[in-house]
Amino acid sequence: MLELLAVLSVSAAAGMRIALPLLIIGLLYGDGLWAQVPLLACIPPQVVLAVLVSWSLFEVFASKNRTGQRLLQSVELLFSPIVGAVLGIAVAKVTISSAWLIGLLGVVGGVLALVLQLVQMGWLYRPQSIPLWVIFAQDFLCVLLVIFAFDAPRQGGLIALLLLWLAIRSSKDWHRWYTGQAAPNQRRNPRRYKQDPD
Repeated sequence: MLELLAVLSVSAAAGMRIALPLLIIGLLYGDGLWAQVPLLACIPPQVVLAVLVSWSLFEVFASKNRTGQRLLQSVELLFSPIVGAVLGIAVAKVTISSAWLIGLLGVVGGVLALVLQLVQMGWLYRPQSIPLWVIFAQDFLCVLLVIFAFDAPRQGGLIALLLLWLAIRSSKDWHRWYTGQAAPNQRRNPRRYKQDPD
């Protein structure tokens, strides 16, 4: 159970940022843990570090304005399930030897990261911009979840489950807002339903 909670914790971090969790793992737990990460194990650590530092800085700064958020969200939506699965496998490999169970936890991690990213993208395209304090909270929570995955998996897993619950509730609110804007035929071609100025 602790292994599952650890995987949920680190995958939730990947659902908010993709490079930052990998960078934190390398900085706090050494290159030895990077060797457990699929894909990264095949790349020299110096190259991995340079790429992760560059992209992490881009994530931190680009996420603070609306244009950067949209660009970042498009990339993260594509790569977050991959990073979530990769991080889930890396964390599971530390304590689990069963290959099928490691693969299953990797799938769970990828799905969780994708769900969190999808909900974030839904809220990003609302007219109101996301408050800046929420973006800073995401950065802080992302780092915290990675640390909890290794040092306090129970707490990290519970936070990840809470985030999943909030994401489900948030997606319902987002869908209710979207469907309440106009009838479906009006959303497809809003110009048809504008009143003539007479």
